[in-house]
Amino acid sequence: MKIAFLHYHLKTGGVTTVLKRQVSALQGRCEVLVLTGDRAGATLPCRIVEIPGLGYDHPDICSPPPKITAERVLKTLSDIWPAGCDLLHVHNPTLAKNRNFIQCIKRLQASGVTLFLQIHDFAEDGRPGIYTREPYPADCHYGVINVRDKRILIDAGLKASGVHLIPNVIHPLPTDTGFFSEEFVLYPVRAIRRKNIGEAILLSLYLKPDQYLGVTQPPNSQTDIGSYQDWQAYVKKNRLKVHFNVGQRYDFSALVGAASSMLTTSINEGFGFAFLEPWTAGKVLQGRRLASICTDFEGNGLRLDFLYDRLDVPMEWFDADGFFQAWQRTVIHAAETFGYSVAQAAINHFSIRRARDGLMDFGLLNERCQRQVLARLLSDPGAKKHLTSLNPRIFFPGPEDDMSEMIENNRSVVTAHYGAENYREQLLSIYERVVNQPVQQRIDKQVLLDAFFDLDRFSLLKWGAYDG
Repeated sequence: MKIAFLHYHLKTGGVTTVLKRQVSALQGRCEVLVLTGDRAGATLPCRIVEIPGLGYDHPDICSPPPKITAERVLKTLSDIWPAGCDLLHVHNPTLAKNRNFIQCIKRLQASGVTLFLQIHDFAEDGRPGIYTREPYPADCHYGVINVRDKRILIDAGLKASGVHLIPNVIHPLPTDTGFFSEEFVLYPVRAIRRKNIGEAILLSLYLKPDQYLGVTQPPNSQTDIGSYQDWQAYVKKNRLKVHFNVGQRYDFSALVGAASSMLTTSINEGFGFAFLEPWTAGKVLQGRRLASICTDFEGNGLRLDFLYDRLDVPMEWFDADGFFQAWQRTVIHAAETFGYSVAQAAINHFSIRRARDGLMDFGLLNERCQRQVLARLLSDPGAKKHLTSLNPRIFFPGPEDDMSEMIENNRSVVTAHYGAENYREQLLSIYERVVNQPVQQRIDKQVLLDAFFDLDRFSLLKWGAYDG
């Protein structure tokens, strides 16, 4: 089978990692080619062809029209495989980081190329800046990385036979010995806003006296840098037990090996590596559970019942009026950007319910309000105890003698269900169905927006701009 992969770039990141693992899985079974807009110095055990028109839009560069880019792709395929390829596997095609991308894909399809479109991230899921109202490609197969996304796409019009679940493969985390003078909890993350760094800092207040929290990497994007730098300044000013950029100062395998446990406070994930990888290194995970993602893992036997689903804080601990005003402005702006209709009554209902409860999930707050909560915890000795009473799972509750059994159970689940051994056969099976079973289907984008525009989970960290 001749398989061509297509992605905007090969820069270091989650989607690129998945693509590389798919290429490796197919070695010896398929002829493989990778087409990309930016090779970024990547090396792979197959041929790579760089076609700039496939890359992200750049304000200083005029992108070629989709017709020209599609012709370049077709010529590359015919030059390498005169009889054509069996399938073009496209990663994240529905994100408008390249405004011509969908039109290019449609032209390729019209020229007879068989498409398999794998979605890792939805623009509808809190990314209005990369949303396009262009209809998504129809009459082709789609792939997703979790059951939630498969259910959403079926609800939006795809057939069960035309959307395929392909969970990411998990490789064991590298571990090594390293000398560290203090115990630490590791948050192995690139600290973009949706990773909810303020909540990780809050949890650091509950560490043992001889422990600190280590955050591995800074963000790359300008939209996240301001928030990150302000958190660094806040930690330094208040002398908190948080060390940033530890992944730039120490070998990652040594950090993993020496960590007493690992942490996640993210409010949004596509697949959820953070819930699976720690167990491969024999490490306990602490922090926030994402029900829409973790249900898949728990259905396979993974134990995550000790994580918390929300972190409730009293509304008198932050400027609730200021929060609701910012929240409402962000909801209205996001709806306008998407061309989505949201009733004022629904917005009011959220505010009324939260005010009645007197509690707010810390993960919904913007950084300004999160710092106000932290200030309360730092200044009021009774506040930490009160927060614990509201959130008993803020600590890992399991008895010491149960940890080894739980770690072994979770490690076995990850190996059995998300290991590399069965990944190749799963991928090839999907390709056979895509090639041999044409489908007629299309995505209703309004239904997609309905699925993701959930006001109860509408976090300013994900949807709002950083305002200090």
